[in-house]
Amino acid sequence: MKNSLLKARQLILIGIGVILFVFSGSAQYKDYSLSVQGDTLNATDKNDMKQGRWLTTVGEIRGEPGYDEEGLYKDDKKTGVWRRYTSSGDILAIENYLFGGKDGRQEYFNFLGILQRQEGWRGFNPKAPFDTIPVYGKENNEILTYKIVKAQQYSVPDGEWKYYNAAGGVIKTEKYDRGSLVTEPEKITAVAERPKVETPAKEKVKTKEILDYEKKYSKKKRQSLERVGKTGL
Repeated sequence: MKNSLLKARQLILIGIGVILFVFSGSAQYKDYSLSVQGDTLNATDKNDMKQGRWLTTVGEIRGEPGYDEEGLYKDDKKTGVWRRYTSSGDILAIENYLFGGKDGRQEYFNFLGILQRQEGWRGFNPKAPFDTIPVYGKENNEILTYKIVKAQQYSVPDGEWKYYNAAGGVIKTEKYDRGSLVTEPEKITAVAERPKVETPAKEKVKTKEILDYEKKYSKKKRQSLERVGKTGL
């Protein structure tokens, strides 16, 4: 009997401790909700800033299907890994955030769960006072200069982007450098030289005088050879 009372008292104390823990943890929030497991969701603090884990549902908009997304907020900015799902629970996107902006690799899938696109992004650190970005030429891939910009919240494409077909093969690749699309220099294919065609030399037209001279000369030559032949006998 004493053991039963002791166990009951322990369970009551544990329950009170859990309630106090949840209350103390949620007391800092102005608004929040609890999941089935008792986790705090969709919390806003006294300054109306989103904090902690959020789970939101976006309904169908202008014919576009709705979706659910979940991830973490810190001081009203998305941070870490965020996932987006169809209404039936299939993955649509895996995104990474830093300081509220996209940072690192992002992956996007179609409604069949097949990877369609990979993106690279760079999130700006608002704690750094300045950032240096390259300035590219309009018609080439050369960096003309660098410019220093003041700290502000932004996120730009950076790194390699890949596009996939339904079979998983890469159909297109792009490369960005802090917001600038890096164009690959055009590959110049050497044009094969055309074979030289030797044109036959035009046959010279002989005049009547030349023909008469050659005829006369060749006759004298034969007679000379005949005389030489007879002398040898």
